[in-house]
Amino acid sequence: MALLGGGVGGAGNPVGGSFTGPAEALEIVGSHAYAYSGLIAAQNTDQTALSFTTGNYYLVGYLQLNAPVDDDDPSSVILTTCKVSFNGSGIFLLVNGTGGPENARQKIIIPSYTEVTAILDSESNGPDNFGSVVITGRIYRVKD
Repeated sequence: MALLGGGVGGAGNPVGGSFTGPAEALEIVGSHAYAYSGLIAAQNTDQTALSFTTGNYYLVGYLQLNAPVDDDDPSSVILTTCKVSFNGSGIFLLVNGTGGPENARQKIIIPSYTEVTAILDSESNGPDNFGSVVITGRIYRVKD
């Protein structure tokens, strides 16, 4: 669903401008952009957390990986990686969880017309352990 006012993305932004749920796509509001994967159960297999293609702008911001944590036992954290790719080429790998920070944050610049994917892979399955990936930033329009 497109944003009212000219943006593109996943969950949409209705007239009231309220959050309607997670979206794998990049949402744009004015010159700001965000993507929230929502909570994802830890799996020891690849899971797509975010997937989108940028348009006629580039994004300067942050990507944050939140390690899967058991909502009933906050001390239970599962080691997790997040592989970020641009146009099918791996760009960086964030790792967090057991023995490290529960959140890993990376500065990011995403070029115009770039296919972006963020893939999670956890050390073990944890049906009660939920993590997420978030991108926040500002967009800058590219002149044609």
